[in-house]
Amino acid sequence: MDYKLTDKRALVTGSSSGLGAAIAALLAAEGTTVVVHGRDKERTEAVARAIRDDGGRAEVALGDLATDEGADAVAAAALANGPIDILVNNAGSYRHVTWTDATIDDWRETYEANVLSGVRMIKRLVPQMQDQGWGRVIQIGGGLAVTPMAGHPHYNATLAARHNLAVSLARELAGTGVTSNTVAPGAILVDAVKDLLTGIAPDRGWGETWPEIERDATAHLLPNDRGRLGRPEEVAGAVLYLTSPLADYVSGAALRVDGGLIRSL
Repeated sequence: MDYKLTDKRALVTGSSSGLGAAIAALLAAEGTTVVVHGRDKERTEAVARAIRDDGGRAEVALGDLATDEGADAVAAAALANGPIDILVNNAGSYRHVTWTDATIDDWRETYEANVLSGVRMIKRLVPQMQDQGWGRVIQIGGGLAVTPMAGHPHYNATLAARHNLAVSLARELAGTGVTSNTVAPGAILVDAVKDLLTGIAPDRGWGETWPEIERDATAHLLPNDRGRLGRPEEVAGAVLYLTSPLADYVSGAALRVDGGLIRSL
């Protein structure tokens, strides 16, 4: 299928690994020029180089989006070779803490990294999308936005904020040709999840090999409609749909990606 993205430019924040790298790779495979963003120069350039080696077009933008100075640097690098048509706000972070452990600084830093980082890029890039009459803004949210768990309260709250601001932005941009949507991954098999499960597996009595750990974690902790953890490329597929002209009239929506199943949230 031709998604008609060959003349588009996309910035995918936090794309030096994990979901962001998968999203950047799939957009590039569809002909989009992708700006790969990260804070670590070596990892970010490695993702861009892999895209180019596969025949895609990739540029690099470095900076910490939790600061105004970092956001300015990323926006300048992203816009250096032309306007940005697609903004995927994926960058974010969290620490494994509970309500008891999470400090006010944890809450503040997580909000800066997960919410204000995206707002900074929206304010720097969306006005020129409005001027050209076409654009896409995608927030990478999550199921914890609507069904939060007891742990990671600061992270749960920032996901809810991402979902909320995406709907508000969609209403603000109605009729401009610029859409705003959310992709909400469930439990996805990225390196951070693998490391977490591997680390706690001995205490759970799960299998010793990674396939066994994944099987047991899916069965006991992470049930979903497909009975397995999701894959980064499945999340990237949902982003691809929402960025394409096929979704010209979809705005303010959230697509849930869970174990390979994509549905409205």
